Amino acid sequence: MTTTIVLDGKVAIVTGSGNGIGRATAKALAQAGAKVCVSDTIAADGQRTVSEITDAGGSAIFVEADISNEDQVKAVVAATISAFGGLDILINNAGIGGAQKRLHEVEAAEFSRVLDVNLLGTFFMTKHAIPHFLKAGGGSIVSIASSYGLIGAPKAPAYCATKGGIINLTRQLAVDYGPDNIRVNAICPGYIDTSLGRRGPTLTEAQFNEATARREKAARMQPLGRQAQPIEVGNVAVFLSSPNASFMTGSIVSVDGGCVTTFNYGEASN
Repeated sequence: MTTTIVLDGKVAIVTGSGNGIGRATAKALAQAGAKVCVSDTIAADGQRTVSEITDAGGSAIFVEADISNEDQVKAVVAATISAFGGLDILINNAGIGGAQKRLHEVEAAEFSRVLDVNLLGTFFMTKHAIPHFLKAGGGSIVSIASSYGLIGAPKAPAYCATKGGIINLTRQLAVDYGPDNIRVNAICPGYIDTSLGRRGPTLTEAQFNEATARREKAARMQPLGRQAQPIEVGNVAVFLSSPNASFMTGSIVSVDGGCVTTFNYGEASN
């Protein structure tokens, strides 16, 4: 029985890996022995992830890309194949939160941008990775959805819709590609301590602190009573990518501190 995750010789792409869950996942994959293509829209952040991997003795490259652009997606895959000679693992992590508004207040362009990055980007990355998995005789895809793809959430119509779409796309892909030994799973994080959840650099310091306090209060209403650190999601992504999860496909794995298991009474217990 395999008890240790070993990914020696495997090649992975992790989108949105300049920060947060993607960065933690890329580093954890490299620690397990995988060669990693780090991709992000912010070059400085992506290069930092690569440096941290290589400084620790791992192997990584960086490719700047916006996954809503199919040509840039093709370039990410091509660079990975050129650098490492194959592809075994795809982590669809890149995503954006979108405007915090009720649906009738959302402009079409705002909704479309979230759709383009979160759902169309996942489609593009998966579409161009799968031929390499077919050639190799198998592979693993892990998409980062959200607990907001399972439940409704205030003022997040585009985000909820796209993350729900990723969840059912995961199930559909598992049906089509299971016979090809391509496993497809999704993770639904809850409150994770990342800049995306707090709208990061778009906020003033006061707004950032206020948003952080709101998330921490909401997280205290969960059974585990806190936000997670990105590596707590990254570790699950690495497991799902590995032979340890060899009989898992079409699985939607909640990593949310119990968020979707209980009714929110509207006040924190502590």
